[in-house]
Amino acid sequence: MATPPIADAFLALLRAEGLTVVEVGRWQTHNRNHKGPWGPVHGVMIHHTVTKGTENTVRICRDEYTSLPGPLCHGVIAKDGTVHLVGYGRANHAGLGDGDVLQAIINETPALPRDDEADTDGNRYFYGFECENLGDGKDPWPKEQLEAIERVAAAICRHHGWEPRSVIRHLDWQPGKVDPRGVDWDAMQDRIADRLAVPVPKPPAKPPVVKPPAVDLSKLIAAAKSDPPRLVRRSRITASRRWSRRS
Repeated sequence: MATPPIADAFLALLRAEGLTVVEVGRWQTHNRNHKGPWGPVHGVMIHHTVTKGTENTVRICRDEYTSLPGPLCHGVIAKDGTVHLVGYGRANHAGLGDGDVLQAIINETPALPRDDEADTDGNRYFYGFECENLGDGKDPWPKEQLEAIERVAAAICRHHGWEPRSVIRHLDWQPGKVDPRGVDWDAMQDRIADRLAVPVPKPPAKPPVVKPPAVDLSKLIAAAKSDPPRLVRRSRITASRRWSRRS
């Protein structure tokens, strides 16, 4: 059983993987949890949006699409590779899918069964990321966007100890879906595996803070009180010697 991390920890693990992340509104508490639980989580699902323009896409995924209330995912992956976090918790992205597919993901079976049923609530069990793309097979997938998909998937898999086969497409889950159309999925899973094989670099250690030596104020005060009389006595003795020489 995998429990999602708290929102701040989720944000941190994405950034640790080298992603540029934009926080949209109060994404940490924007969810559909009143409609049912989110978790335990078992995988990451990748979609395409059938929209154009990052600002428009983020707005739709955060708020709604036609009669489907938002959030429609946890994060929007823009063309430039930026990840816009729009919600955290239950989101309207996976819908009903095949329970046999879910079990295969839990078991990390090498090959997923055909998704020919819609009997299991996917919104409960998956992280969801919508990718800005028209989904017509012609709209390109920039290298920055593909790399962001790879990094997002690796970050979450790394946190939960999952293999790349825990990252699926919407088309693997729900009958009739085709997204994310145009992504070479075998190549993407290889990329995720390669990334997982390399540990995330740890941030450089902060240099030790050198504290100034402690000063005993009582000694300073005592010194200030005792030194002037000494100077006065010395000056009197010196003057006395000079006077005696003259005389």
